[in-house]
Amino acid sequence: LMAVAQAEGLHPATAARDFHIIQGRPALKADAMLARFQNAGGKVEWTEYTDDRVTGVFSHPNGGNLSVSWSIEQATKIGLVKPGSGWQKFPRAMLRSRCVSEGIRSIFPGSVTGFYSPEEVADFDDKPRIKDITPITQEVRILDVQSLADLPDDDPSEPPKEPETFMAVMLPDATIYSKHQDVDEWMDSYAGLHNKIRDSNKIQTKEKVEKINALKTSNHLILMRLTMEQHIQLARKLQPKEMK
Repeated sequence: LMAVAQAEGLHPATAARDFHIIQGRPALKADAMLARFQNAGGKVEWTEYTDDRVTGVFSHPNGGNLSVSWSIEQATKIGLVKPGSGWQKFPRAMLRSRCVSEGIRSIFPGSVTGFYSPEEVADFDDKPRIKDITPITQEVRILDVQSLADLPDDDPSEPPKEPETFMAVMLPDATIYSKHQDVDEWMDSYAGLHNKIRDSNKIQTKEKVEKINALKTSNHLILMRLTMEQHIQLARKLQPKEMK
């Protein structure tokens, strides 16, 4: 939490007010997200606000307009509603938080610098069922002096072999966009692709949101492994130019 306060330029008391640490990850409260968004010139109009469905129309001069809806049926279908959870006790508040987080990150992500809400972080699956094909750490064999002496010399006529492990920026269709041995390079490539979609003049806002969400999903495994400091670095890379 203190690292977040330092990176955001906040007084520790302000950071404690606006953030939760959920499962070791910083989470910006939905009310704080909305306050930042409104202070940056954003607006929201709630057109539905019930225990079954919440809909908000988010708008910003630099991001356009977007209607975001969340329903209990949708949350149940993707496995968020569990016995005794906040989804059963406070459905309207949980739906509102989801709308706030998705709407603001889609319309004007610079105001929340890439943070998720506590409700989203609490629903993250720490044991994903997807096979991990992009490991961050490389396996290193420890060889003694004798075993090193027994290794054959490299054949100079053969091209150098590509390392067996790497970090890949994945496209939504499961193809590899780029490969990297360093997490900083991976973040640069991911942010470049993300910002290229966001700043495109050829697609509408709704399609941008869908493409960015699909990009996040396809790179979920690495995003979940980033440290808090790396998440902050990545959030700054995702900010629009006028926010940097």
